[in-house]
Amino acid sequence: MAATIKDVAKLAETSTATVSKVMNGSYSISKETIKRVEWAMKELNYHPNMRARNFVRQSTRSVIFVTSLGRDAGFSNPHMFEIMAGLEEALSEKEYALGIKSLSKRDAIDYVKYVVDTKLADGLVIHASVISKELDMLVEEYKIPHIVIGMPDFQNHFCWIDIDNRLAGEMAAKYLLECGYQSLAFIGGREEDKISMHRLNGVLSVLSEHDVLVPGGYVQQGDSVCDSGYAMMEEVLSQQQRPDAIICANNYIAYGCVNALHDKNIQIPQQMGVLTFDDYPFSRILKPMLTVVNIDVYDMGFQTGKYILMKIKKPNLHVQSYITIPSLKVRDSTKKVY
Repeated sequence: MAATIKDVAKLAETSTATVSKVMNGSYSISKETIKRVEWAMKELNYHPNMRARNFVRQSTRSVIFVTSLGRDAGFSNPHMFEIMAGLEEALSEKEYALGIKSLSKRDAIDYVKYVVDTKLADGLVIHASVISKELDMLVEEYKIPHIVIGMPDFQNHFCWIDIDNRLAGEMAAKYLLECGYQSLAFIGGREEDKISMHRLNGVLSVLSEHDVLVPGGYVQQGDSVCDSGYAMMEEVLSQQQRPDAIICANNYIAYGCVNALHDKNIQIPQQMGVLTFDDYPFSRILKPMLTVVNIDVYDMGFQTGKYILMKIKKPNLHVQSYITIPSLKVRDSTKKVY
């Protein structure tokens, strides 16, 4: 005969109510009691009826990630899949399932309302690429458990988490100055590319603090693709005086930058230091391998999962903060600090 919750409670020397709280992830139970209940469940090979539990709790035990993917998303935005992998791990640890819905910013509002009306999920993780002021109003009105990945660029009520890209830019500039580079250039995305702009602002703030002049031609903005990186690097090299080092806003721009330097027979790092952000997809396959300020986006996804579960349990929780501190990975594209 299959074990029951009463059998688990008896073996764990506790009540059935406590066993139920442990299975539901209650924060009010001591670690010792949780370990004892989990041990009893394992000893008895007890598996709760998830469908019945969810019906009683009016819970789906699921979270939906609302984002915009589209064709070739794995190549154009590989970070998205690392975020999803980390998110899925955090949710699965608490027996939550992850669903994914790809749609446009325009369609996100109707879909989120549909999820709420049909109780399709317990909570939503929403990528900043699909948020709007209208969605903010909807989430606030319905008190929807949610976490937005990425800081909104307008006044809002969202709960959001993000990476401190300004800090990443500061780390990049400080390291290159410590290496002995005296003039730095930056090639990145257009003004609407907030990640690139935040990294640029961090770079410029450090250079200003150290009284390092930045000629106008040393800051180039374009598309976040390899060809644009190549063209921007050519523009930097056309300036009257060449910089000592170049900071690239992302791997795609860095790929074009490195190819331009190779084609001009400019040696890296002897004649030009190169630093970029993020450890993939190209930083480790280019020659020389690139020094990077790395962002652990898998950890960002994992932390997002923890936050959305907290939000589901505590609807009044309000989160607006940066997570996941950038780290420096020194490789052969920059001079060593002596």
